[in-house]
Amino acid sequence: MKVIIITDAWHPQVNGVVRTYEFLSRQLRDFGHDVKVVGPHDFKRRLPMPGYPEIELAVFPYRALKQIIDSFAPDCIHISAEGPLGWAARKYCLKHNKKFSTSFHTQFPDYVAKRVATVMPSLYNFAHKMGVKYVRRFHGPSSTMMVATNSLEERLRGWGFTNKMQRVTRGANLDQFFAGEKTLFKDLKRPVALYVGRVAIEKNLDDFLSMDWDGTKVIVGDGPSKTYLEEKYPKAIFTGTKQGKDLADHYRSADLFVFPSKTDTFGMVLVEAMACGLPISGYDVTGPKDIVTEPYLGALTTDNLAIASKQALSCGTSEQRARYARDHFTWEIAGRQYESGLVQNPKPADTE
Repeated sequence: MKVIIITDAWHPQVNGVVRTYEFLSRQLRDFGHDVKVVGPHDFKRRLPMPGYPEIELAVFPYRALKQIIDSFAPDCIHISAEGPLGWAARKYCLKHNKKFSTSFHTQFPDYVAKRVATVMPSLYNFAHKMGVKYVRRFHGPSSTMMVATNSLEERLRGWGFTNKMQRVTRGANLDQFFAGEKTLFKDLKRPVALYVGRVAIEKNLDDFLSMDWDGTKVIVGDGPSKTYLEEKYPKAIFTGTKQGKDLADHYRSADLFVFPSKTDTFGMVLVEAMACGLPISGYDVTGPKDIVTEPYLGALTTDNLAIASKQALSCGTSEQRARYARDHFTWEIAGRQYESGLVQNPKPADTE
């Protein structure tokens, strides 16, 4: 089966969506499929995304994308995000009567509403409503929507989505993320509370950085809010982006993983932290509540992140958490789910 994945989030970006398709495309190839991933850097005309200059988006990509799709002649077309490439791929599929699947990776209405509210708080609800209309229109023709969790599907149903939905969880690279020796942070005051991810307004990092904590807070990642937060919270340690073994060492060397976001659809970093043996604290919202489902995995809260974080320190053992990740969150499991959600287009009729 020939599968084309069209995504506005791809290399050289570093984020959860990129890592998701790195591993899903690898799994599909391991299953024997021919996979092509198309991202912004396959197009000559690109512009930086407003507010995220490190992220480039393709500009007017339809004609070039049509050539790529026609040349590859895929059996399955998957569209990952609601960006310029996503809309161009959607247009192609509708114009040429092609079935396609989509994924809901980003709480777009929440992100838009948060940004609008920083300028004019009274417009939060209106901006959120418009964001819902936008994503519902984008995904409306999709034959199958892939969603990471049950609670996310319930939320989308509440927003009026009627699509067929396929659960596609996430995994951790268990060759890289595993429980082991704490090799870093030896000079830091314990316990070390760690966050890994984008440093941006939608990640709600103020809640983490301002919480009462008798130890050290470490932020791994980069983003538009990094300089502002470094100045506001000088006692916290900001390491910038880490990858590979270096990233895994940061997980393993911490004592707790804190996930303050209330707007993620999953939170792959939660699984990576769990695989490295860390207890997790966060809010009882989509993502954390779908992952932290056993008492030994950590503690969630409705309103007090500090209390949940202190409680999580005494939850279970690193061996329990690492074993749970191995049993429930592998890319092979996610790959099979993704494979099941792909929609094949019928072969052209034999003209002989």
